[in-house]
Amino acid sequence: MTSTADYAHLRAQLDTLTTEAFRPELADIDRRPTLDIARTMNSEDATVPAAVALRLPEIAAAIDATAARMARGGRLIYAGAGTAGRLGVLDASECPPTFNTDPSEVLGLIAGGPSAMVTAVEGAEDSKKFAVEDLTGIGLTDVDTVVGISASGRTPYAIGAVEYARDQGALTIGLSCNADSALAEAAEHGIEIVVGPELLTGSTRLKAGTAQKLVLNMLSTITMIRLGKTYGNLMVDVRASNEKLRARSRRIVALATGATDLEIETALRITSGEVKNAILTLLGGVDGPTAARLLEAADGHLREALQAAKAL
Repeated sequence: MTSTADYAHLRAQLDTLTTEAFRPELADIDRRPTLDIARTMNSEDATVPAAVALRLPEIAAAIDATAARMARGGRLIYAGAGTAGRLGVLDASECPPTFNTDPSEVLGLIAGGPSAMVTAVEGAEDSKKFAVEDLTGIGLTDVDTVVGISASGRTPYAIGAVEYARDQGALTIGLSCNADSALAEAAEHGIEIVVGPELLTGSTRLKAGTAQKLVLNMLSTITMIRLGKTYGNLMVDVRASNEKLRARSRRIVALATGATDLEIETALRITSGEVKNAILTLLGGVDGPTAARLLEAADGHLREALQAAKAL
């Protein structure tokens, strides 16, 4: 049971965080016209990209380190609680349909388990032990990358995940929204996006959540670009799991090659619907099996495979 002294200590901690700061100039916000509130909120949100821009060198360094680990067979693993955890799970879940990754390659761990995505699990974020158990449960290795996510930078679950991962030799990244955070200190790559006090005091699903989403977008997307999951700005590893994505697949092949509809259908048929392979057969003038072999030799990088095809 938590004592009064423990609560006093926690309150003292929160008082030092910019994400928890009270803004007296907004104390009457509930009495303002809706349009005025919307304008205020919109102007607050507009400050987030600038805060992210200040940390682009740290973000880029973390991405390059992540891509190097993943190229060796490592996984990208997000770990967080509450909104931060949900954002990690969201980013991870978008990678298979966007980049044709296996669901085990990019993972999102949330304190309290899957049910915490929709229902708060009391006390889950306060335990470093739960983070260790979750990482142990997925068989963490030293080629994996663990990204601890916490707006405050003090969440025990996120810090525990990073500390354990670092002890195991994994690459560690700490993403927070307060300066001099314990999470950034614990990680090899600390990324602190200081967005300042929220519109609603302590509601870090707002600016802090937006900042975290922007950084996670960069982390996963640019890592996948580095791994050859795109050709230019085309998602050539897209997984056509529904009609919209099947149509997108055909459009991507068309944009990359300028081929006719009949040529595109033929290329996709002989490559079992693999967009990257289809493009290689059309631009490289090779058959399906050769395209597959060249891509495997190029570790999935289409530009390299195309150069090899032209050299045949």
